[in-house]
Amino acid sequence: MQTDEPLARRGTGTDEAPVSGTDPETQGSEHSLPMAALVGGIETLPIKPKARGWIHFYACVTAVVAGIVLVSVAWSVRSPQAGLATAIYSLTVLGVFGVSAAYHRVNWKSETTRTWMKRMDHSMIFIFIAGSYTPFAMLAMPPSEGNLVLAIVWGGALAGVILKMCWPTAPRWVGVPLYLMLGWVAIGFSSTLLHGAGVPALVLLIVGGAFYSVGAILYAVKWPNPWPLHFGHHEFFHAATVIAATCHYIAVWFAVF
Repeated sequence: MQTDEPLARRGTGTDEAPVSGTDPETQGSEHSLPMAALVGGIETLPIKPKARGWIHFYACVTAVVAGIVLVSVAWSVRSPQAGLATAIYSLTVLGVFGVSAAYHRVNWKSETTRTWMKRMDHSMIFIFIAGSYTPFAMLAMPPSEGNLVLAIVWGGALAGVILKMCWPTAPRWVGVPLYLMLGWVAIGFSSTLLHGAGVPALVLLIVGGAFYSVGAILYAVKWPNPWPLHFGHHEFFHAATVIAATCHYIAVWFAVF
């Protein structure tokens, strides 16, 4: 099976490809370079799969509309608290897909800028996980358990962000298990969620969690990679996250109403 490792060694501006910084365009003081020298055209990415970043770009656009509808209905029909909970959730969905799309679609020529985008991309996953728990903890659980869940997931998200900011080159075997452990905190509160959110919501949470987990494993092992110039292993990971996010979005509606 083909791999995209030869391409990665050329530097893709993605998390698979650290760049040596020997490109003449990136030498010297980055602060003195014009914007055109820091950001390449989004259509000229010959060393990335053509689909890289587009899945999350369209997911981000969809998340804007879906979030507005969810927050508006939750606030007006149920309560301001429901509006706040769904607003936090919607902002984290928008953030994780938006940052990912920007990181993967743009050809960041500045190594410093690219590293910061990588930090933001990986950090947003932790924030997104915590944001996804927020509506269920605030609306479908007793205050005592809900507050405990919020403390666990947001505390874990903060720890994850600190890790990614301080160690952006951490190997995947460090980050992926942390994502999975934080994502499956709900297992310990499944009976409460079943009672407060209902069977459909719990089933959707489990299905979505399964897709997230499969996507994380595909990300860790960089497989499958059938069409490295068009649709590579990272695209399978992104597709799994969008399917999972869709399941959880529907589950939030059940939790709210």
